[in-house]
Amino acid sequence: MQSKALKYLAVITTLVMLLVLLGGALVTKTDSGAGCGQSFPLCHGQLIPAELLFETIVELSHRVVSAVAGLLVLTLSVWSWRALGHKRETNFLAILAFFFLMLQALLGAGAVVWGHSDVILALHFGISLISFAAVLLLTLLIFEVDRKFDAESIVIDKRMRFHTYGLMTYIFAVVYSGAFVRHTNASLACPDWPFCVNNQWTSLPLNPSQWIQMGHRMAAALIFIWIAYIALIAYRNYKHQKVIYYGWMIAFALVSGQVITGAFVVITRLNLVLALSHALIISLLFGLLSYFVLLMSRSRVNRSKKNG
Repeated sequence: MQSKALKYLAVITTLVMLLVLLGGALVTKTDSGAGCGQSFPLCHGQLIPAELLFETIVELSHRVVSAVAGLLVLTLSVWSWRALGHKRETNFLAILAFFFLMLQALLGAGAVVWGHSDVILALHFGISLISFAAVLLLTLLIFEVDRKFDAESIVIDKRMRFHTYGLMTYIFAVVYSGAFVRHTNASLACPDWPFCVNNQWTSLPLNPSQWIQMGHRMAAALIFIWIAYIALIAYRNYKHQKVIYYGWMIAFALVSGQVITGAFVVITRLNLVLALSHALIISLLFGLLSYFVLLMSRSRVNRSKKNG
């Protein structure tokens, strides 16, 4: 039995990493990136600034949560390595989680002090997403030791592997495009939904911002169609493997929520709660797909052992 303390730490670290993701999205959506001026790690050259404007509070809070996350991830990584070093994924995930969290922090610090192009800033969310997924998988490994998750018996065929790997790669690219939309202030470049102007499908985007926005929408639409197709495969062929079956049903529910919140973000003219929900859902979906990738790596190992 893994210690309860390690399990509590893993769950808390996962939740804090989720707050880091949402905090970064909040900083971008409220345009609070300059809330502490060009000072880092201090805020306007002070530990706690004398004047706490809204933008300052948002940016400073994000920095504090990120710092706490760094300590938690480091502690979880070392503890997991010592407790679960015999599991082949542990060391890789521990290093991955801490490395990408530090990379995210350095990228954020660099943006504050020196500034970065929109192309580089858009990477910020994706890098945080990788770190979150690694922490989530570490948490699942910790619980899996006590057989809370039956991963070793999973068998996944080549078709499902192909679609999952392809979708995982594609979603990361679409996440980047969504972050690029935000950092280029193109979120409302197309004021209507689903089509750009006056909801006429024959109306082509008129400027670069509209092309960026519509490109992201079309890319997101393909994710919905792709996940719907994979969920259909799971419904037809994987009912006997509950983790895969229910996992893809949840994935379809999440991607449906992603489409709905994305639409209402435009319709409500960037409602903050809906915008953060949009970021939350894609984070959960990416984490779920990361778990599928872990299961597929186990499936390949199991088959090779059996064939050998």
